[in-house]
Amino acid sequence: MTRGPLYEFLQRDHARLDELLRRSDATPAIDHSSYESFRGGLLRHIAMEEKVLLPEARRIRGGEPLALTKQLRADHAALAALLVPTPTREIIAKIRTLLAEHNPLEEGAGGLYETCEELAGVRVDALLARVGSMPEVPLARHFDGPRAFENIDNLLRARDTARERL
Repeated sequence: MTRGPLYEFLQRDHARLDELLRRSDATPAIDHSSYESFRGGLLRHIAMEEKVLLPEARRIRGGEPLALTKQLRADHAALAALLVPTPTREIIAKIRTLLAEHNPLEEGAGGLYETCEELAGVRVDALLARVGSMPEVPLARHFDGPRAFENIDNLLRARDTARERL
């Protein structure tokens, strides 16, 4: 498979997000500015995939979702939940672990990005334009209540169950 402009755009965004996450905990105190940039960027990136790529792939395939859809959505839900509480080293470590397992499903051979490029064919530039025009996601304040952490635990378990079925 070929790696074209859609793949390159999304892979560069992964690299940008990885760098922001690295910077957020590269010093003794968490760099909240870098973390908030990461948080907003990751939510936008997830929106690109959830609102454009996955529905478009399903549409092109006559209503049949990609085999990876359930796992990707479980990962996205867990990642979004981890962005709710105030960041800690433990939360950042969990995010990093999830991304290390998640990103190859998108960037790897036959992953989401290559598959979407192949499905889009000559319309890949129009798909890239739709992905690139995804607006920034407004960020809510962090919430550190027990329900936030219960939600994280539930979504991490659901994600692990989806991964076992992959």
